[in-house]
Amino acid sequence: MDDARVEGAPLIAPSSTDHPLYDDVVEACRTVFDPEIPVNIYDLGLVYTISISAENEVRIIMTLTAPGCPVAGEMPGWVADAVEPLAGVKQVDVDLTWEPQWGMEMMSDEARLELGFM
Repeated sequence: MDDARVEGAPLIAPSSTDHPLYDDVVEACRTVFDPEIPVNIYDLGLVYTISISAENEVRIIMTLTAPGCPVAGEMPGWVADAVEPLAGVKQVDVDLTWEPQWGMEMMSDEARLELGFM
């Protein structure tokens, strides 16, 4: 059942929110900023899934505000560089996805407030 289009399957896979490293990984993601928008990628809603295995292998599925984003090739590396130094993290893989497409409704209330949308 690897097909993301399986009936009833979520478009965004669930995160490992109960893993002890989850909050630290989120905070590390908050240190990475979209160069065109002065808000971190987590609060922008660009991080879709943070999956952490029992062996502390972290897989992050993220998107960008637009496929033509000038840092598309660099952003996953920035995220990996932010997460890898965390104590306990064994390995980090960052994958880009375009499904579902990012939209402004994915931003946190803090990001909307900071950008003047609230």
